[in-house]
Amino acid sequence: MSAMSVEVPTSLDGVRVDRAVALLADLSRSAVDVLIEQGLVAVDGRTVTSRRMALREGSTLEVELPDDATTGVPEGEPDVVFDVVHVEDDFIIVDKPAGLVVHPGAGHDSGTLVHGLVARFPDLVDLPGLVDGDPARPGIVHRLDRGTSGLLVVARTPVAYDDLIAQLAERRAARTYRALVLGEVASTSGVVDAPIGRSVTSPTRMAVSRKGKEARTRYRVIERFDSPVPTTLIEASLETGRTHQIRVHLSAIGHPVVGDETYGRGRSLPGALIERPFLHARALAFDHPVSGDRVGWESALPEDLVRQLAALEA
Repeated sequence: MSAMSVEVPTSLDGVRVDRAVALLADLSRSAVDVLIEQGLVAVDGRTVTSRRMALREGSTLEVELPDDATTGVPEGEPDVVFDVVHVEDDFIIVDKPAGLVVHPGAGHDSGTLVHGLVARFPDLVDLPGLVDGDPARPGIVHRLDRGTSGLLVVARTPVAYDDLIAQLAERRAARTYRALVLGEVASTSGVVDAPIGRSVTSPTRMAVSRKGKEARTRYRVIERFDSPVPTTLIEASLETGRTHQIRVHLSAIGHPVVGDETYGRGRSLPGALIERPFLHARALAFDHPVSGDRVGWESALPEDLVRQLAALEA
């Protein structure tokens, strides 16, 4: 057993206990239900008996997590669709389509990229035990949001896993995105340097916050469009890797990503042809974890984003 104890923040005030535990422990709602049934969830020292119980700010939420709470590495699902760009003994480069969740978590017990990876590369099953990693995320060293498409590297060996984690932490790995944002970005290039943390009003959202973690996003303008409303195509590069970083930063400077309902500030592109954020992980580069040589890959914009740009150019 492992214990989790947290003081309920403002963002979780009034939230059902099962939803809060699922969010904080990154478990499915069904897994949380089992914990509650087993008496492993408590609030202010009293065992929770109803999953519908509403939390109150300042209360102490305690959860006993069985060692097998993640139920091990997910079973492979060969019907999960994604492109494999490059394969070698140490890592895999995949091109994730928009709409595909990277790994299992609250509300996503199947059909994730991890399920598809395990089906194609069974050796990933053993990796979490060799690197003391999360069994639900074998080989995953970084993520893309569900609505974001593009390149992702997946480690296959302990050496590659540790090295890629270090490169990401030390900012030696380069990740470049294309994004279409609302409004005319005035400067041709710039840096958004603003810490990001959990929103105090919504537990599923991130926000620029003085109490957040350091976050830096560089950008440069690729092209500007005037109709039907001003929009700007930019290239954004991550210097850090916070949750929703690009979307939060661009929204914070008044230029939310087209199609981003979460951080769009109620703004939208009239007649938009896409139903997801216009955000694509276009390029990925890092030092080879064994040879040390610099390696990199690029991914063309998917068809839905190409159609959206063509409509603006027309």
